[in-house]
Amino acid sequence: MTVTREFTQNMPKAELHLHIEGTLEPELKLKLAKRNHINIGQETIDEVKKTYEYDDLASFLGVYYPAMNVLQHEQDFYELAFNYLQRAAKNNVRHVEIFFDPQAHTSRGVSFEDVINGLHRAIVDARALNIDADLIMCFLRDFSKESARKTLAQALPYKDMFIGVGLDSDEHNNPPLKFARQFEDAKAAGLHLTAHCDIDQKDSIEHIRQALELMDVERLDHGTNIVEDPDLVDFVVKHHIGLTSCPLSNTYVSPKMKGDEVLSLLERDAKVSIHSDDPAYFGGYIADNYYALATAYDLTKEQIIKLARNAFETSWISDEKKAIYIKELNDYAKIN
Repeated sequence: MTVTREFTQNMPKAELHLHIEGTLEPELKLKLAKRNHINIGQETIDEVKKTYEYDDLASFLGVYYPAMNVLQHEQDFYELAFNYLQRAAKNNVRHVEIFFDPQAHTSRGVSFEDVINGLHRAIVDARALNIDADLIMCFLRDFSKESARKTLAQALPYKDMFIGVGLDSDEHNNPPLKFARQFEDAKAAGLHLTAHCDIDQKDSIEHIRQALELMDVERLDHGTNIVEDPDLVDFVVKHHIGLTSCPLSNTYVSPKMKGDEVLSLLERDAKVSIHSDDPAYFGGYIADNYYALATAYDLTKEQIIKLARNAFETSWISDEKKAIYIKELNDYAKIN
């Protein structure tokens, strides 16, 4: 049967690849700019929307990071996160693990404390929306190793507020191994590990190999170029390592949204799953991403359910919680 938008909207989901800064909708950006007396060069929602234009990773980041200037205070981060979590609840996201980039804020004078306290307060309040959420702190790979070291040191006193570390931003000339020491220290502190290995980048396979074999990541964010190396695919299948694919953001780099690679991984029983990345910038939240992939590739409901199950299975929650959510997903599949 055809997968409908309603089916993907109402299906219980886990979201594992979501940058909270990438949920800054034009309406909130303009509101915060006015509240914080920041001249962003736009006066209307339509003017803000017109700035959300790019055709590759570099041009996207050129829009993405300057937009963050409107985030100045703890309340701003709270509203950013809570607005996303309200949207996630409407998408029937039951569990979400949210990336945040503290260096993008502390480097412009915002305190780490304001960032994490605002985000954490939002995820606590979101329990009333019947959604549970955790935070993953990312290192910006185009910043220095020393900056990452200082950021981890800043963060560890707040270790009860986040569950893992990640690696994102511009991958060119910034391989995973650049941050091997920080990942070792994070793991020693009891934190989970994930890393972006963006699609179709220079040295993609080498970066994937470093992340998997040398840095012991538990998930690869994007990472679908792994299909170019069958041995590495065998590795992620054997070790149940998740791969988080984001179809709509992929379309800005690859015209086919890496759907062929997702299907190949799914057929190999790799734990690939679907997420929204930076939904305010790429035209859709998680249900939209499922629907876009299902429509473009004529996926069956069984394939969609398998992708959703993979997300729960590779999430960083207890086995007991996983069992509850997977039962909820299986029950949904039986009646829809």
